[in-house]
Amino acid sequence: MHTPLHGEPNINARHSRRNFIENGLKVTVVSGMLGIGLLPGCKDKGKEEEEISPPEDLMREHGILNRVLLVYDHFLQMLASNEQINPQLITDAAGIIRTFIEEYHEKQEEDFLFPRFEKAHQLTDLVQVLKTQHQQGRVITDQLLQLGKQPQITTEENKRKLNSLLTSFNRMYRPHEAREDTVLFPALRGIVSKHEFDSLGEDFEKREHQLFGEGGFETFVDKVAKVEQQLGIYDLAQFTPKL
Repeated sequence: MHTPLHGEPNINARHSRRNFIENGLKVTVVSGMLGIGLLPGCKDKGKEEEEISPPEDLMREHGILNRVLLVYDHFLQMLASNEQINPQLITDAAGIIRTFIEEYHEKQEEDFLFPRFEKAHQLTDLVQVLKTQHQQGRVITDQLLQLGKQPQITTEENKRKLNSLLTSFNRMYRPHEAREDTVLFPALRGIVSKHEFDSLGEDFEKREHQLFGEGGFETFVDKVAKVEQQLGIYDLAQFTPKL
């Protein structure tokens, strides 16, 4: 049996080092050929996680609508308690509906979703009702914005009109958005190809950036939060019932 001389490495150690080097070279070559590092997928994972499907995108936009509906509810409570409403807050809330919901969110539905359902002859009766309600909502928003131009909402006629407009808007839009979330949006995958479904998400994002720049959704979340803060209804805990 060969006994290593002083300074001569043991043969098993030589084999271990050679195997380590050879395996290391293989990993380096394969990683280079595939264009990935030792942590495959890390570079693209974040990008994939940021992607939002068209229905999810539309549903979270409904979250902004819902928060304005809560603001409208608060206005109705103030009217019932004969509290003074700052007309600027009416303008701010209705302005969010006009800019983000009617001119953006609903236009997305009207330009990209409704025509596809009509072409596929699917849910056409529902689509027609939704389109009509969009039109009616815009009429109500026009009148709310006009009321918001008043120095004060003091006359009984203006109070009655404001009450009627807010009540009509909320009564229509709560079932409107619920029907879209539970019937229309889930049915979208069934009438378009996977490629078309994915392309819709890109179209939505492109239009949002064109209209509002980066972070358009977050901008309007902040806008509605400011209205809530001014009205004293921003703190979510206050809505927890004390049983």
